[in-house]
Amino acid sequence: MLEPAGTVRAHYRSVDDSLAVGGMTRLASDRWRLGLIASREEGEDYRIPGGVARGTSYERNLYGAVAGFRSGAGELFVEYRRSETDPSGNPPFALDIVYFDTDFVQGGFAGEIAGDVTLDLRLGHVAVRHLMDNQTVRRPAAPAAMARATFADADTMTAEGSVRFGSERRHVSVGVGAELSDKFVRITNPANAAFFIDAQPQLASERLGAFAEWRGALGALELEAGARVDRTSQSAGLPQLGAAVPAGPRTLAAQFIASDRARRDTTVDAVIRAWLPGDRLTPRLALARKTRVPGLLERFAWLPTEASYGLADGNIYVGNRTLAPEVAWIAEAGFDLATGALTLRPTLFYRRVDDYIQGTPFDATPGVINSPVELVASMSGDATPLMFRNVDAELFGVDVDFDSRIGETVRIEGTLSWVRARRRDVADNLYRVAPANGRLAVLWQPGQFTLGAEMVGAAKQGKVSATNSELPSKGYAVLSLFGEARLMRGMTLAAGVENLFDTLYRPHLSGLNRVGASDVPMGSRLPGAGRGAWVRLGFDF
Repeated sequence: MLEPAGTVRAHYRSVDDSLAVGGMTRLASDRWRLGLIASREEGEDYRIPGGVARGTSYERNLYGAVAGFRSGAGELFVEYRRSETDPSGNPPFALDIVYFDTDFVQGGFAGEIAGDVTLDLRLGHVAVRHLMDNQTVRRPAAPAAMARATFADADTMTAEGSVRFGSERRHVSVGVGAELSDKFVRITNPANAAFFIDAQPQLASERLGAFAEWRGALGALELEAGARVDRTSQSAGLPQLGAAVPAGPRTLAAQFIASDRARRDTTVDAVIRAWLPGDRLTPRLALARKTRVPGLLERFAWLPTEASYGLADGNIYVGNRTLAPEVAWIAEAGFDLATGALTLRPTLFYRRVDDYIQGTPFDATPGVINSPVELVASMSGDATPLMFRNVDAELFGVDVDFDSRIGETVRIEGTLSWVRARRRDVADNLYRVAPANGRLAVLWQPGQFTLGAEMVGAAKQGKVSATNSELPSKGYAVLSLFGEARLMRGMTLAAGVENLFDTLYRPHLSGLNRVGASDVPMGSRLPGAGRGAWVRLGFDF
Protein backbone atom coordinates (compact mmCIF):
# COMPACT_ATOMS: atom_id res chain seq x y z
CA MET A 1 0.00 0.00 0.00
CA LEU A 2 1.33 3.43 -0.95
CA GLU A 3 1.57 5.76 2.04
CA PRO A 4 1.67 9.54 1.50
CA ALA A 5 4.03 12.01 3.16
CA GLY A 6 5.23 15.48 2.35
CA THR A 7 6.60 18.87 3.31
CA VAL A 8 5.44 22.40 2.47
CA ARG A 9 7.39 25.59 3.24
CA ALA A 10 6.66 29.29 2.69
CA HIS A 11 9.23 32.01 3.42
CA TYR A 12 8.92 35.82 3.23
CA ARG A 13 11.74 38.41 3.57
CA SER A 14 11.06 42.12 3.88
CA VAL A 15 14.53 43.30 2.84
CA ASP A 16 13.79 42.42 -0.79
CA ASP A 17 10.04 41.76 -0.56
CA SER A 18 10.76 38.17 -1.56
CA LEU A 19 8.56 35.12 -1.32
CA ALA A 20 9.61 31.50 -1.58
CA VAL A 21 7.09 28.66 -1.62
CA GLY A 22 7.99 25.04 -2.09
CA GLY A 23 7.04 21.54 -1.24
CA MET A 24 7.74 17.88 -1.68
CA THR A 25 5.29 15.01 -1.64
CA ARG A 26 5.93 11.30 -1.86
CA LEU A 27 4.11 7.99 -1.98
CA ALA A 28 5.99 4.93 -0.82
CA SER A 29 5.44 1.24 -0.21
CA ASP A 30 7.71 -1.74 0.29
CA ARG A 31 8.38 -1.90 -3.46
CA TRP A 32 7.48 1.47 -4.96
CA ARG A 33 8.35 5.09 -4.27
CA LEU A 34 7.09 8.13 -6.14
CA GLY A 35 7.92 11.74 -5.40
CA LEU A 36 7.25 15.26 -6.67
CA ILE A 37 9.08 18.48 -5.82
CA ALA A 38 8.29 22.07 -6.77
CA SER A 39 9.27 25.57 -5.63
CA ARG A 40 8.86 29.19 -6.67
CA GLU A 41 11.08 32.08 -5.56
CA GLU A 42 10.82 35.74 -6.50
CA GLY A 43 12.21 38.92 -5.02
CA GLU A 44 12.76 42.60 -5.74
CA ASP A 45 15.98 44.61 -5.46
CA TYR A 46 17.32 44.24 -1.92
CA ARG A 47 17.71 47.19 0.42
CA ILE A 48 21.01 48.26 1.94
CA PRO A 49 21.72 50.89 4.61
CA GLY A 50 20.91 54.21 2.95
CA GLY A 51 19.54 52.88 -0.31
CA VAL A 52 18.82 49.98 -2.64
CA ALA A 53 21.12 47.62 -4.54
CA ARG A 54 19.47 47.92 -7.93
CA GLY A 55 19.48 45.14 -10.45
CA THR A 56 19.22 42.34 -7.87
CA SER A 57 15.62 41.18 -8.42
CA TYR A 58 15.12 37.54 -9.33
CA GLU A 59 12.63 34.84 -10.35
CA ARG A 60 13.30 31.11 -10.00
CA ASN A 61 11.27 27.93 -10.43
CA LEU A 62 12.18 24.34 -9.64
CA TYR A 63 10.18 21.19 -10.19
CA GLY A 64 10.88 17.53 -10.59
CA ALA A 65 9.85 13.94 -10.05
CA VAL A 66 11.46 10.73 -8.84
CA ALA A 67 10.37 7.11 -9.03
CA GLY A 68 11.87 3.89 -7.77
CA PHE A 69 11.02 0.18 -7.89
CA ARG A 70 12.60 -2.29 -5.50
CA SER A 71 13.01 -5.88 -6.57
CA GLY A 72 14.73 -8.11 -4.08
CA ALA A 73 17.69 -6.26 -2.58
CA GLY A 74 18.06 -3.79 -5.45
CA GLU A 75 16.25 -0.74 -6.77
CA LEU A 76 15.70 0.68 -10.22
CA PHE A 77 15.23 4.44 -10.11
CA VAL A 78 14.78 7.47 -12.34
CA GLU A 79 14.65 11.16 -11.43
CA TYR A 80 14.09 14.39 -13.31
CA ARG A 81 14.51 18.01 -12.22
CA ARG A 82 14.12 21.27 -14.09
CA SER A 83 15.39 24.61 -12.84
CA GLU A 84 14.19 27.81 -14.50
CA THR A 85 15.60 31.25 -13.78
CA ASP A 86 13.53 33.97 -15.42
CA PRO A 87 14.71 37.60 -15.87
CA SER A 88 17.00 38.25 -12.90
CA GLY A 89 19.57 40.88 -12.04
CA ASN A 90 23.27 40.04 -12.08
CA PRO A 91 24.98 43.25 -10.91
CA PRO A 92 28.59 41.95 -10.72
CA PHE A 93 28.46 41.12 -14.44
CA ALA A 94 28.06 43.21 -17.56
CA LEU A 95 24.94 41.20 -18.51
CA ASP A 96 21.85 40.10 -16.59
CA ILE A 97 20.00 36.82 -16.83
CA VAL A 98 17.12 36.62 -19.31
CA TYR A 99 16.72 32.89 -18.77
CA PHE A 100 18.82 30.09 -17.31
CA ASP A 101 17.11 26.73 -17.78
CA THR A 102 18.62 23.45 -16.63
CA ASP A 103 17.22 19.95 -17.16
CA PHE A 104 18.68 17.12 -15.11
CA VAL A 105 17.75 13.47 -15.61
CA GLN A 106 19.33 10.43 -14.00
CA GLY A 107 18.50 6.76 -13.81
CA GLY A 108 20.13 3.61 -12.62
CA PHE A 109 20.24 0.59 -10.37
CA ALA A 110 21.61 0.20 -6.86
CA GLY A 111 21.48 -2.90 -4.75
CA GLU A 112 23.01 -6.14 -3.52
CA ILE A 113 23.30 -8.63 -6.37
CA ALA A 114 24.90 -11.37 -4.26
CA GLY A 115 26.05 -11.90 -0.72
CA ASP A 116 28.16 -8.85 0.22
CA VAL A 117 28.35 -7.77 -3.44
CA THR A 118 26.73 -4.41 -4.21
CA LEU A 119 26.27 -2.95 -7.70
CA ASP A 120 25.69 0.73 -8.47
CA LEU A 121 24.95 1.87 -12.04
CA ARG A 122 23.99 5.42 -13.07
CA LEU A 123 23.35 7.24 -16.34
CA GLY A 124 22.69 10.95 -16.42
CA HIS A 125 22.28 13.97 -18.65
CA VAL A 126 22.34 17.70 -17.86
CA ALA A 127 21.22 20.27 -20.43
CA VAL A 128 21.68 24.03 -19.91
CA ARG A 129 20.16 26.77 -22.06
CA HIS A 130 21.19 30.27 -21.06
CA LEU A 131 20.69 33.83 -22.30
CA MET A 132 22.10 37.02 -20.78
CA ASP A 133 21.80 40.59 -22.06
CA ASN A 134 22.18 44.23 -21.02
CA GLN A 135 18.70 45.31 -22.17
CA THR A 136 15.99 43.34 -20.35
CA VAL A 137 16.85 44.05 -16.70
CA ARG A 138 19.88 46.37 -16.78
CA ARG A 139 19.24 50.02 -15.99
CA PRO A 140 20.24 52.11 -17.70
CA ALA A 141 20.06 49.82 -20.71
CA ALA A 142 23.10 49.88 -22.97
CA PRO A 143 22.84 52.00 -26.15
CA ALA A 144 22.18 50.12 -29.38
CA ALA A 145 25.84 50.11 -30.44
CA MET A 146 26.84 48.43 -27.15
CA ALA A 147 23.79 46.15 -26.81
CA ARG A 148 24.81 42.56 -26.17
CA ALA A 149 22.96 39.26 -25.87
CA THR A 150 24.98 36.14 -25.12
CA PHE A 151 23.54 32.70 -25.84
CA ALA A 152 25.09 29.68 -24.11
CA ASP A 153 24.27 25.98 -24.49
CA ALA A 154 25.86 23.12 -22.58
CA ASP A 155 25.16 19.38 -22.51
CA THR A 156 26.81 16.82 -20.27
CA MET A 157 26.36 13.03 -20.38
CA THR A 158 27.58 10.93 -17.44
CA ALA A 159 27.89 7.19 -16.88
CA GLU A 160 29.14 5.53 -13.71
CA GLY A 161 29.40 1.97 -12.50
CA SER A 162 30.90 0.45 -9.38
CA VAL A 163 30.97 -2.86 -7.53
CA ARG A 164 31.56 -3.19 -3.81
CA PHE A 165 32.78 -6.46 -2.31
CA GLY A 166 32.12 -6.60 1.41
CA SER A 167 30.16 -4.64 3.97
CA GLU A 168 29.82 -0.90 4.37
CA ARG A 169 32.65 -0.84 6.93
CA ARG A 170 34.90 -3.53 5.42
CA HIS A 171 35.09 -3.63 1.67
CA VAL A 172 36.91 -3.23 -1.61
CA SER A 173 35.22 -1.18 -4.33
CA VAL A 174 36.14 -0.74 -7.98
CA GLY A 175 34.45 1.38 -10.59
CA VAL A 176 34.59 3.25 -13.87
CA GLY A 177 33.08 6.50 -15.07
CA ALA A 178 32.73 8.70 -18.11
CA GLU A 179 31.71 12.31 -18.68
CA LEU A 180 31.11 13.86 -22.11
CA SER A 181 30.52 17.62 -22.26
CA ASP A 182 29.80 20.05 -25.08
CA LYS A 183 29.55 23.83 -24.75
CA PHE A 184 28.82 26.67 -27.13
CA VAL A 185 28.69 30.43 -26.43
CA ARG A 186 27.79 33.12 -28.98
CA ILE A 187 27.88 36.88 -28.30
CA THR A 188 25.45 38.94 -30.39
CA ASN A 189 24.15 42.47 -30.76
CA PRO A 190 20.32 42.30 -30.82
CA ALA A 191 20.28 45.62 -32.70
CA ASN A 192 22.65 44.39 -35.43
CA ALA A 193 22.23 40.92 -36.95
CA ALA A 194 25.67 41.21 -38.60
CA PHE A 195 27.42 41.33 -35.22
CA PHE A 196 28.06 37.94 -33.61
CA ILE A 197 31.13 36.21 -32.19
CA ASP A 198 31.51 32.57 -31.17
CA ALA A 199 33.43 33.23 -27.96
CA GLN A 200 33.41 29.54 -26.99
CA PRO A 201 33.06 27.61 -30.26
CA GLN A 202 31.90 24.00 -29.87
CA LEU A 203 34.06 23.27 -26.85
CA ALA A 204 34.18 19.59 -25.97
CA SER A 205 35.53 17.56 -23.08
CA GLU A 206 35.67 13.78 -22.67
CA ARG A 207 36.75 12.19 -19.41
CA LEU A 208 37.21 8.45 -18.86
CA GLY A 209 38.29 7.17 -15.48
CA ALA A 210 38.57 4.26 -13.10
CA PHE A 211 38.94 4.01 -9.34
CA ALA A 212 39.57 1.56 -6.51
CA GLU A 213 38.77 1.99 -2.83
CA TRP A 214 39.53 -0.04 0.29
CA ARG A 215 37.98 0.26 3.74
CA GLY A 216 39.48 -1.74 6.60
CA ALA A 217 41.26 -1.60 9.93
CA LEU A 218 44.53 -2.27 11.69
CA GLY A 219 43.48 -3.24 15.17
CA ALA A 220 41.41 -0.35 16.53
CA LEU A 221 42.62 2.02 13.80
CA GLU A 222 40.07 2.56 11.02
CA LEU A 223 41.51 3.08 7.54
CA GLU A 224 40.23 4.11 4.14
CA ALA A 225 42.33 4.38 0.98
CA GLY A 226 41.54 5.04 -2.64
CA ALA A 227 43.02 5.95 -6.00
CA ARG A 228 41.62 7.23 -9.28
CA VAL A 229 43.03 7.60 -12.80
CA ASP A 230 41.38 9.84 -15.40
CA ARG A 231 42.09 10.53 -19.05
CA THR A 232 40.67 13.84 -20.24
CA SER A 233 40.50 15.05 -23.85
CA GLN A 234 39.48 18.63 -24.65
CA SER A 235 39.01 20.43 -27.93
CA ALA A 236 37.59 23.59 -29.47
CA GLY A 237 35.91 24.22 -32.81
CA LEU A 238 36.25 27.07 -35.29
CA PRO A 239 34.77 30.41 -34.22
CA GLN A 240 32.39 32.18 -36.59
CA LEU A 241 32.22 35.99 -36.68
CA GLY A 242 29.68 38.33 -38.26
CA ALA A 243 30.49 40.92 -40.89
CA ALA A 244 30.12 43.79 -38.39
CA VAL A 245 32.81 42.48 -36.04
CA PRO A 246 35.90 44.76 -36.09
CA ALA A 247 39.41 43.74 -37.10
CA GLY A 248 40.80 43.12 -33.60
CA PRO A 249 38.62 40.11 -32.74
CA ARG A 250 39.06 38.85 -36.31
CA THR A 251 42.82 38.78 -35.84
CA LEU A 252 42.50 36.84 -32.59
CA ALA A 253 40.04 34.41 -34.19
CA ALA A 254 42.43 33.76 -37.07
CA GLN A 255 45.27 33.08 -34.64
CA PHE A 256 43.05 30.72 -32.65
CA ILE A 257 41.94 28.84 -35.78
CA ALA A 258 45.57 28.37 -36.83
CA SER A 259 46.59 27.01 -33.41
CA ASP A 260 46.40 23.54 -31.90
CA ARG A 261 42.94 23.39 -30.33
CA ALA A 262 43.13 19.98 -28.67
CA ARG A 263 44.65 18.88 -25.37
CA ARG A 264 44.88 15.59 -23.47
CA ASP A 265 45.72 15.04 -19.82
CA THR A 266 46.15 12.01 -17.59
CA THR A 267 45.61 12.67 -13.89
CA VAL A 268 46.05 10.50 -10.81
CA ASP A 269 44.32 11.12 -7.49
CA ALA A 270 44.94 9.24 -4.26
CA VAL A 271 43.82 9.50 -0.64
CA ILE A 272 44.32 7.71 2.65
CA ARG A 273 42.33 8.44 5.81
CA ALA A 274 42.87 7.09 9.30
CA TRP A 275 40.92 7.60 12.50
CA LEU A 276 40.89 6.02 15.95
CA PRO A 277 37.31 5.83 17.26
CA GLY A 278 36.90 6.51 20.96
CA ASP A 279 34.03 6.91 23.36
CA ARG A 280 34.56 10.68 23.41
CA LEU A 281 37.67 11.50 21.39
CA THR A 282 38.36 10.42 17.80
CA PRO A 283 41.68 11.62 16.32
CA ARG A 284 41.84 11.65 12.52
CA LEU A 285 44.41 12.15 9.77
CA ALA A 286 44.11 12.39 5.99
CA LEU A 287 46.73 12.57 3.23
CA ALA A 288 45.81 13.11 -0.40
CA ARG A 289 46.96 13.93 -3.88
CA LYS A 290 44.22 15.77 -5.77
CA THR A 291 44.33 17.06 -9.33
CA ARG A 292 42.20 19.45 -11.38
CA VAL A 293 42.20 19.59 -15.16
CA PRO A 294 41.92 23.15 -16.54
CA GLY A 295 38.39 24.13 -17.44
CA LEU A 296 37.35 24.63 -21.04
CA LEU A 297 37.10 28.38 -20.51
CA GLU A 298 40.53 28.57 -18.87
CA ARG A 299 42.09 26.84 -21.88
CA PHE A 300 40.10 27.95 -24.90
CA ALA A 301 38.82 31.48 -24.16
CA TRP A 302 40.43 33.04 -27.23
CA LEU A 303 38.39 36.27 -26.97
CA PRO A 304 39.20 38.55 -24.00
CA THR A 305 35.96 38.84 -21.98
CA GLU A 306 34.85 39.06 -18.36
CA ALA A 307 33.93 35.36 -18.35
CA SER A 308 35.90 33.94 -15.41
CA TYR A 309 33.90 31.09 -13.83
CA GLY A 310 32.03 33.54 -11.64
CA LEU A 311 34.85 35.65 -10.18
CA ALA A 312 32.88 38.80 -11.12
CA ASP A 313 35.88 40.96 -10.29
CA GLY A 314 35.61 43.39 -13.19
CA ASN A 315 38.71 42.01 -14.92
CA ILE A 316 38.93 40.75 -18.48
CA TYR A 317 40.38 37.26 -18.93
CA VAL A 318 41.83 35.27 -21.81
CA GLY A 319 42.51 31.54 -21.96
CA ASN A 320 45.79 29.66 -22.16
CA ARG A 321 46.02 26.42 -24.15
CA THR A 322 49.35 25.48 -22.54
CA LEU A 323 47.87 25.14 -19.03
CA ALA A 324 48.84 22.04 -17.07
CA PRO A 325 46.54 20.34 -14.54
CA GLU A 326 46.72 21.49 -10.94
CA VAL A 327 48.30 19.02 -8.51
CA ALA A 328 47.55 19.52 -4.82
CA TRP A 329 49.31 17.65 -2.01
CA ILE A 330 47.01 17.74 1.00
CA ALA A 331 47.43 16.95 4.68
CA GLU A 332 44.65 17.28 7.25
CA ALA A 333 44.67 16.47 10.95
CA GLY A 334 42.10 16.96 13.64
CA PHE A 335 39.84 15.30 16.14
CA ASP A 336 36.18 14.87 17.00
CA LEU A 337 35.30 15.44 20.65
CA ALA A 338 31.82 14.49 21.83
CA THR A 339 30.87 14.75 25.49
CA GLY A 340 27.45 15.18 26.97
CA ALA A 341 27.79 18.96 26.90
CA LEU A 342 30.26 19.69 24.09
CA THR A 343 30.83 18.68 20.49
CA LEU A 344 34.08 20.01 19.00
CA ARG A 345 35.58 19.32 15.57
CA PRO A 346 38.78 21.24 14.73
CA THR A 347 40.75 20.50 11.54
CA LEU A 348 44.20 21.76 10.58
CA PHE A 349 45.04 21.59 6.88
CA TYR A 350 47.95 22.22 4.55
CA ARG A 351 47.80 22.21 0.75
CA ARG A 352 50.82 22.55 -1.50
CA VAL A 353 49.59 23.17 -5.05
CA ASP A 354 51.79 22.81 -8.09
CA ASP A 355 50.53 24.51 -11.27
CA TYR A 356 47.73 26.35 -9.46
CA ILE A 357 45.59 28.13 -12.06
CA GLN A 358 45.08 31.86 -11.56
CA GLY A 359 44.65 34.95 -13.68
CA THR A 360 47.92 36.88 -14.02
CA PRO A 361 48.86 40.01 -16.03
CA PHE A 362 48.84 39.19 -19.75
CA ASP A 363 52.44 40.30 -20.28
CA ALA A 364 55.33 42.04 -18.55
CA THR A 365 54.06 45.52 -19.46
CA PRO A 366 50.54 45.84 -18.00
CA GLY A 367 48.73 48.91 -19.30
CA VAL A 368 50.94 49.20 -22.38
CA ILE A 369 48.86 48.15 -25.39
CA ASN A 370 51.39 46.24 -27.47
CA SER A 371 49.48 43.07 -28.43
CA PRO A 372 46.20 42.20 -30.19
CA VAL A 373 44.80 40.77 -26.94
CA GLU A 374 45.42 44.02 -25.06
CA LEU A 375 43.99 46.02 -27.95
CA VAL A 376 40.74 44.03 -27.96
CA ALA A 377 40.55 44.14 -24.15
CA SER A 378 41.00 47.92 -24.18
CA MET A 379 38.07 48.19 -26.59
CA SER A 380 35.99 46.57 -23.83
CA GLY A 381 37.27 49.03 -21.23
CA ASP A 382 40.20 47.15 -19.66
CA ALA A 383 43.72 47.68 -21.00
CA THR A 384 45.19 45.30 -18.39
CA PRO A 385 43.72 41.87 -19.21
CA LEU A 386 44.60 38.75 -17.25
CA MET A 387 45.63 35.39 -18.69
CA PHE A 388 45.04 32.11 -16.90
CA ARG A 389 48.45 30.70 -15.99
CA ASN A 390 50.00 28.03 -13.81
CA VAL A 391 51.63 29.32 -10.63
CA ASP A 392 52.82 27.54 -7.49
CA ALA A 393 50.87 28.04 -4.28
CA GLU A 394 50.36 26.88 -0.73
CA LEU A 395 47.39 27.18 1.58
CA PHE A 396 47.17 26.36 5.27
CA GLY A 397 44.64 27.07 7.95
CA VAL A 398 42.08 25.73 10.39
CA ASP A 399 38.34 25.00 10.40
CA VAL A 400 36.43 24.56 13.66
CA ASP A 401 32.84 23.49 14.36
CA PHE A 402 31.46 23.38 17.89
CA ASP A 403 28.18 22.90 19.74
CA SER A 404 27.93 23.36 23.50
CA ARG A 405 24.99 22.82 25.86
CA ILE A 406 24.68 24.83 29.06
CA GLY A 407 22.11 23.25 31.30
CA GLU A 408 18.92 21.90 29.78
CA THR A 409 17.83 24.87 27.70
CA VAL A 410 20.83 26.85 26.38
CA ARG A 411 22.98 25.97 23.38
CA ILE A 412 25.98 27.79 21.93
CA GLU A 413 27.11 26.72 18.48
CA GLY A 414 29.37 28.11 15.84
CA THR A 415 32.00 27.77 13.16
CA LEU A 416 35.40 29.38 12.58
CA SER A 417 37.54 29.36 9.46
CA TRP A 418 40.98 30.83 8.82
CA VAL A 419 43.20 30.30 5.79
CA ARG A 420 46.52 31.74 4.67
CA ALA A 421 47.15 31.44 0.94
CA ARG A 422 50.23 32.61 -0.91
CA ARG A 423 52.18 31.99 -4.06
CA ARG A 424 55.44 30.06 -3.91
CA ASP A 425 56.86 31.21 -7.24
CA VAL A 426 56.82 34.93 -6.36
CA ALA A 427 56.44 36.94 -3.16
CA ASP A 428 52.70 37.53 -3.35
CA ASN A 429 49.40 36.36 -1.95
CA LEU A 430 46.88 34.26 -3.82
CA TYR A 431 44.04 36.15 -5.43
CA ARG A 432 40.56 36.35 -3.85
CA VAL A 433 41.01 34.44 -0.62
CA ALA A 434 38.42 34.80 2.13
CA PRO A 435 39.59 36.39 5.40
CA ALA A 436 39.11 34.75 8.78
CA ASN A 437 35.39 34.37 9.31
CA GLY A 438 32.98 32.77 11.70
CA ARG A 439 29.49 32.31 13.00
CA LEU A 440 28.30 32.25 16.63
CA ALA A 441 24.75 31.48 17.73
CA VAL A 442 23.14 31.34 21.17
CA LEU A 443 19.84 29.46 21.45
CA TRP A 444 17.32 29.15 24.27
CA GLN A 445 15.14 26.05 23.92
CA PRO A 446 12.84 25.67 26.92
CA GLY A 447 10.30 23.44 25.20
CA GLN A 448 8.12 23.83 22.13
CA PHE A 449 9.86 27.00 20.97
CA THR A 450 13.35 28.36 20.34
CA LEU A 451 14.74 31.88 20.68
CA GLY A 452 18.19 32.77 19.46
CA ALA A 453 20.74 35.33 18.37
CA GLU A 454 23.35 34.85 15.67
CA MET A 455 26.51 36.80 14.91
CA VAL A 456 28.19 36.38 11.52
CA GLY A 457 31.44 38.17 10.87
CA ALA A 458 34.74 38.35 9.08
CA ALA A 459 38.09 39.95 9.77
CA LYS A 460 39.65 42.49 7.44
CA GLN A 461 41.59 41.06 4.53
CA GLY A 462 44.90 42.76 3.93
CA LYS A 463 46.71 39.74 2.47
CA VAL A 464 45.73 40.56 -1.11
CA SER A 465 47.33 39.90 -4.48
CA ALA A 466 49.58 42.73 -5.65
CA THR A 467 50.04 41.24 -9.13
CA ASN A 468 46.25 41.31 -9.59
CA SER A 469 45.83 44.80 -8.07
CA GLU A 470 43.41 43.33 -5.55
CA LEU A 471 41.93 45.78 -3.05
CA PRO A 472 41.83 45.00 0.70
CA SER A 473 38.54 44.78 2.56
CA LYS A 474 37.29 45.75 6.01
CA GLY A 475 36.05 43.42 8.70
CA TYR A 476 32.46 43.33 9.87
CA ALA A 477 30.04 41.71 12.32
CA VAL A 478 26.32 41.33 11.68
CA LEU A 479 23.80 40.42 14.40
CA SER A 480 20.48 38.71 13.72
CA LEU A 481 17.65 37.46 15.96
CA PHE A 482 15.32 34.53 15.33
CA GLY A 483 12.73 32.31 16.91
CA GLU A 484 10.75 29.19 16.10
CA ALA A 485 7.65 27.62 17.62
CA ARG A 486 5.70 24.44 17.03
CA LEU A 487 2.07 25.46 16.53
CA MET A 488 0.63 21.98 16.27
CA ARG A 489 1.66 18.53 15.17
CA GLY A 490 3.68 18.92 11.96
CA MET A 491 3.39 22.72 11.79
CA THR A 492 6.12 25.21 12.72
CA LEU A 493 6.35 28.99 12.55
CA ALA A 494 9.71 30.78 12.50
CA ALA A 495 10.53 34.48 12.32
CA GLY A 496 13.46 36.79 12.80
CA VAL A 497 15.29 40.00 12.04
CA GLU A 498 18.37 39.95 9.81
CA ASN A 499 21.15 42.51 10.28
CA LEU A 500 19.54 43.98 13.39
CA PHE A 501 21.70 47.12 13.49
CA ASP A 502 21.47 47.76 9.72
CA THR A 503 25.22 47.36 9.32
CA LEU A 504 26.77 48.28 5.99
CA TYR A 505 29.23 45.50 5.15
CA ARG A 506 30.95 44.29 2.02
CA PRO A 507 32.18 40.66 2.03
CA HIS A 508 35.67 40.34 0.57
CA LEU A 509 34.58 37.91 -2.15
CA SER A 510 31.58 39.96 -3.27
CA GLY A 511 31.52 40.87 -6.92
CA LEU A 512 31.95 44.46 -8.11
CA ASN A 513 28.82 46.41 -8.99
CA ARG A 514 28.22 47.07 -12.70
CA VAL A 515 24.72 48.62 -12.46
CA GLY A 516 24.68 52.37 -13.03
CA ALA A 517 21.19 53.16 -11.69
CA SER A 518 21.96 51.88 -8.19
CA ASP A 519 22.79 53.27 -4.77
CA VAL A 520 25.90 51.07 -4.83
CA PRO A 521 28.78 52.96 -6.49
CA MET A 522 29.97 51.55 -9.80
CA GLY A 523 33.01 49.33 -9.36
CA SER A 524 32.65 48.89 -5.60
CA ARG A 525 32.05 45.61 -3.81
CA LEU A 526 28.39 44.71 -3.49
CA PRO A 527 27.25 45.06 0.13
CA GLY A 528 25.21 42.54 2.05
CA ALA A 529 21.51 43.08 2.67
CA GLY A 530 20.39 45.64 5.25
CA ARG A 531 17.99 45.18 8.14
CA GLY A 532 14.89 43.17 7.37
CA ALA A 533 12.35 40.86 8.95
CA TRP A 534 11.48 37.38 7.80
CA VAL A 535 8.87 34.75 8.56
CA ARG A 536 8.68 31.08 7.59
CA LEU A 537 5.80 28.64 7.90
CA GLY A 538 6.34 24.91 7.56
CA PHE A 539 4.02 21.93 7.48
CA ASP A 540 4.96 18.24 7.45
CA PHE A 541 2.45 15.48 6.87
